[in-house]
Amino acid sequence: MSSTTPALAQPLTLNCGVTLKNRFFKAAMHEALAGRDCAPTNTHVELYRAWARGGAAVLVTGNVMVDRTALGEPGNVVVEDERDFQMLRRWARAGTENDTQLWMQINHPGKQSPRSINAHPVAPSAVPIRGQYANMFNIPQELTIEQIHDLVKRFVATARIAQKAGFTGVQIHGAHGYLVNQFLSPLDNQRTDEYGGTLENRMRFLEEIYRGMRTALGPDFPITLKLTSTDGEEGGFTEAESIQVVERLQALGLDLIEISGGSYEKPIVESTEGDVRHGVFFADYARTLKSRVQVPVALTGGFRDVRDMDSAIADEVTDLVGLARPLVLQPSLPNRVLSQEWDGQVVLPRVKTPLAALNRKFGPLLVISWYEMQMQRIGEGKAPKIDGNGLAALINASLQHGLSSLTPRRSSGAKSGALSTTSN
Repeated sequence: MSSTTPALAQPLTLNCGVTLKNRFFKAAMHEALAGRDCAPTNTHVELYRAWARGGAAVLVTGNVMVDRTALGEPGNVVVEDERDFQMLRRWARAGTENDTQLWMQINHPGKQSPRSINAHPVAPSAVPIRGQYANMFNIPQELTIEQIHDLVKRFVATARIAQKAGFTGVQIHGAHGYLVNQFLSPLDNQRTDEYGGTLENRMRFLEEIYRGMRTALGPDFPITLKLTSTDGEEGGFTEAESIQVVERLQALGLDLIEISGGSYEKPIVESTEGDVRHGVFFADYARTLKSRVQVPVALTGGFRDVRDMDSAIADEVTDLVGLARPLVLQPSLPNRVLSQEWDGQVVLPRVKTPLAALNRKFGPLLVISWYEMQMQRIGEGKAPKIDGNGLAALINASLQHGLSSLTPRRSSGAKSGALSTTSN
C-alpha cells in the first residue's frame, strides 16, 4: 500500500480556502429515505454519520429538491423553507463528524419528473422526454420568465438554509438531464428569449443561481457544480460547450466541478464510446478540462480498484476520486485504504430476481432499489447485505413508497452491473 496511500491521502485546498483532508469524494446517491412529507429522517442522520466516520473527505447528499410539487423520484428530500430545520441540523452535525465536508446537492428535475408523482412538469421548453421511457412522463410546460426567476430564488433559498443548518457546502446539480442540464442543452432548450439560443443565454439560468448563492453564502463557503460532459447526441450540449461553462463559472469563483453523465434518454455507456481510462468514465474529458481550467475536478463513475483511484490522482486525471456504490458496500473504504488495511478491488454484486421476466422489465431499477435498500440498512445501524436480491429490493421499495417506486428512474450506469452507478 505504500505506493497508493500518498496520492489519495493528500489534502486539497479549494479556491474559497476550505481544505479537504484527503481525495475521497462520496458522490451523490438518491437515498429514497424521505416519506410523503419530503423531510429528512433519522435514517439520513445515521447513514451520513457512518459515512463520515468512514473517512471520506467530502460527502455529497442525494439530490435535495427545491420544490415539493416537483420531485425527481419517490423519497426525495425537499428543502424550500425551514419546517424541517431541526432534522437538517442533526443531519449536518452527523455528516460533518471526523472533519468531513458535507455538501447538499440542490436540484430541480424539470421534465424528468415522472407522471406517477407529477402531472404537470415544467422545463425550459415543451420538449417531451424521448426514448424508451417517454410514456412515463407528461409533456412539460414551458417555464415563464417569472417562473424562472422564482426557481433561481428557490435554489438560493435552499442553499441559504443548508448553510444555516450546518452543511459545509452546496452542489448545484447541472447534470443527468435535470433542469439545469435542460437549460444548457439546445435539444431541450428551444427558447428564443434571453434564456435560450446562444450558449451564453443557455447558461444564464445556471449563472444566476451561482451568483445568487455566492451573494447569499459569502466568499468562504464552497459552491460546487455537477456537470454533464456532453448530451452524447447530435445537436446537443457538447464537450466544448461544457468546458466553456466551467471556464465561465471558474471566473465567477466556482470551488469545484464534478464530472459525470447519463440521463433517462442517454445512459453513460452510450455516450462515452470507450472513454474509459484508469477504470473510470470521462477520464479523457477530465484531462482536457484540467488542461483548460484551474478549478479542482472530481471524477465520478466506474472507480472500483484502489490502484486505479490512486493513479488517477497521481497522473492528474482528477483531483478527487468520486465513489458511489462502493461506499454503500464498504462505508469505511477510505479509512481502510488510507490505513493500508486494504488495496484491492470492490466487486459489485449482480442484482437480479429469480424471474427472468422481472429482470427484463425492471432492469436498472432493480439495481437502484437494491442499493437504496442497503443505504436504509446502514442508516438503521445494520450492515449492508451483499446478496444482490433484487426481488427483496423491489418489495422494500414498494412498501416504502408505493407503486410509484416501480416506475423507471434515471440510471447513469452501463448495462453491465460491474460499471453502473447510482449517482444523482
